[in-house]
Amino acid sequence: MNLQNIGVIGAGTMGNGIAQVCAQAGFNVTLLDISESALQKALATVGKNLDRQVAKDTLTEAQKLAILERIGTSTDYSRLQDVQLVIEAATENLDLKLRVLQQIAAQVSTECVIASNTSSLSITQLAANVNHPERFIGLHFFNPVPVMGLIEVIRGLQTSDATHALALDMATTLGKTAITAGNRPGFVVNRILVPMINEAILVFQEGLASVDDIDAGMRLGCNQPIGPLALADLIGLDTVLAILEAFYDGFNDSKYRPAPLLKEMVAAGYLGRKTGRGFHAYA
Repeated sequence: MNLQNIGVIGAGTMGNGIAQVCAQAGFNVTLLDISESALQKALATVGKNLDRQVAKDTLTEAQKLAILERIGTSTDYSRLQDVQLVIEAATENLDLKLRVLQQIAAQVSTECVIASNTSSLSITQLAANVNHPERFIGLHFFNPVPVMGLIEVIRGLQTSDATHALALDMATTLGKTAITAGNRPGFVVNRILVPMINEAILVFQEGLASVDDIDAGMRLGCNQPIGPLALADLIGLDTVLAILEAFYDGFNDSKYRPAPLLKEMVAAGYLGRKTGRGFHAYA
């Protein structure tokens, strides 16, 4: 497949980052969301990200403008009719993702590859809800997308070798490293990372150490670039909880039970950086 046109569904943190790296790699991108205001906010975010690269002399002003010109926006799924790949980056909610995927499948050609940026949901289950499920795959980008060098490529039971090969080629074109994972809750990275975050929350909940000391301990004692509680704030505590609940349901194992404090903070709306308050406070 001569991949030129890519659709990205969802203009939030992950969606606008995916749109940016695809446009920077030379692809024409159609970015969809339900509201025009969300799309304009996404373009502003991409513009600010590119401005930082211009300031560092890693990008020229002309290159920045060319990248922005390659990103078109719309609230209409019919704009996806000419794309060869669509990446769904909606909120980590199964019912929402299934609705989005059905709308995508109703508009794109039967040859169009459909991917989900899910961090925990079953690729096999998502694929079963679109026609020609052999063209469905997981493409799990990491936040912040323009900075992080990894893409997890997840094969569902139905995913064809051709779809897998296209995903690997695309990752290389984006300048990312791809690792292939099987279809299990959390795949590879989150299967290891999120239980560690949950354990850090339990340590804080038990009063064993302060938030700052827990984060400092893991940064300085384990050479991690960011502490687990600060990372939870960056990911979003609601997303961390959704991943843990998917683990708990998928494995039926109590070791994945979400910390009660995490559930309480999400219920209070303390979701981390995006709300200004999580385990740390943000301006």
